[in-house]
Amino acid sequence: MHNFLFVAAENDAIPHCKAGGMGDVIRDVPRQISQKGDSVHVVVPSYSRLHFDGTLISKLSFNLRNTVYHAEIYDIPPKRCYEGIQHYVIHHPEIEAGDIAHIYHNDLEEPFFTDAIKYIIFCTAVAEAIKIGVFGDLDVMHLHDWHSSMMLFLRRYHPDYKVLENIRTIYSIHNLAIQGIRPFENSYSSIRNFFPNIDFNRDELKDNRYPDCINLMALGIRFADAVHTVSPSYKKDILFPSNPPEFIGGEGLESDLQEADKEGRFIGILNGCNYRNIRRAKKNNLYYNIVKAIFRWLQQESKKYKSDFLAHTGEKVVPYLKMKPKPSFICSSVARLTEQKFYFFKKSPEAFIEILDLLDEVNGIFILLGTGAPDYEELLRKISHQKKNFLFINGQDEEVIDSIYLETDLYFMPSLFEPCGISQMLAMRNGHPCLVHNTGGLIDTVKHLKNGFVFEGTSYEKKVANMVATFKEVLQLYFEDKTKWKLIENNAKKERFTWEKSVNDYYKILYRLPA
Repeated sequence: MHNFLFVAAENDAIPHCKAGGMGDVIRDVPRQISQKGDSVHVVVPSYSRLHFDGTLISKLSFNLRNTVYHAEIYDIPPKRCYEGIQHYVIHHPEIEAGDIAHIYHNDLEEPFFTDAIKYIIFCTAVAEAIKIGVFGDLDVMHLHDWHSSMMLFLRRYHPDYKVLENIRTIYSIHNLAIQGIRPFENSYSSIRNFFPNIDFNRDELKDNRYPDCINLMALGIRFADAVHTVSPSYKKDILFPSNPPEFIGGEGLESDLQEADKEGRFIGILNGCNYRNIRRAKKNNLYYNIVKAIFRWLQQESKKYKSDFLAHTGEKVVPYLKMKPKPSFICSSVARLTEQKFYFFKKSPEAFIEILDLLDEVNGIFILLGTGAPDYEELLRKISHQKKNFLFINGQDEEVIDSIYLETDLYFMPSLFEPCGISQMLAMRNGHPCLVHNTGGLIDTVKHLKNGFVFEGTSYEKKVANMVATFKEVLQLYFEDKTKWKLIENNAKKERFTWEKSVNDYYKILYRLPA
């Protein structure tokens, strides 16, 4: 039997610990590993809130800033129990909840200031827990994004944590654009402040563009035994320099990725999707669930600033509770409101308006659920006031999301770039075709006119024009060729992007263990 440790910032296997797709991966991969008879320990920060329902396992003491820090590790009950999997959180007062999903901080004036502090403390506490045997003898340590890469700093430089050298360590890239760049010194949130007596090599750690800073994403790429990203096509993309907005590639780290690729350490394996024991929404409850969520949000103090807009959305939804016939076509999107997900809408709102007009001509509606960047929220609120057939659900609610995936006709995913994407897999799982931009993991999952629809272009202008033209093609096919539409729907539903296949590849290529 093999023993694994997953170290990450999110884990959707426990309540209230997800901001994006990484949380799904940290939930699903350990479950697949456990089915092989191996054991998995999953550890994330407590964010000063997740430990309350846990059981204290051990107190941890370690040195940072020439000071003895005291943290605690708790065993946490998961949403669903699986034999061989244990979930933990680490609590320390400086590991605080952020303003993004109560996990990450959005430090606009000094990016990553707060997050770097909490993840340095978190990783050092994890290393201490490994050292004192909390997780037993480990065969593999699997790190996820820059939040966990300090484990590799400790392994390489810290004399107290030589035990880490004996563990095969994998580093997974989920979002290359967010890199955790911080100054080496002259800041509370710096490496030198937290490790004043550690002799580290600045040349090995420095950012390629800012030599006075450490790049924590680059640290993971340079020091891991294997570097993994979440689809084969995204791996190919990020080996080349970015040329935004036409092409998003290596984001300044392409030389590091090319070096890892030459060394045979860089692997692209498509993420999987869960097809068993899934939450299923009750059919025909979409508008009811939206209204129910809005009433709940209106009572929350944290939502007061947008209560007028929530009331506006509720007013738009109420007629659909009893409207007959229902809208003839429902298009939907569920995502964080970021440049990655909705750049085309932000830069070219007139294109989105044209799509809404096309829907209006056929009595169709567009439902978009998400929260995120204030400028994106503001734009979508403005369009919601302008267009009666655009329902902007400016919040997060699992029942509403499940209903959207169940009751949509077309799932729209115009991502500027997409490492893998889980939303298209969830929509296809329910038999709904997707319209996607031809990038990253969307290339590996959606095939034009076979199981969905794809737009692309050699320039930004051509991409936007093709996005609208392909949307017209979708509507024409839906209303004029039901046989072809049904075939595409069936093909989408039959697709299986299983974790079983992906994790078998993990064992063979990443973990180097018998599958």
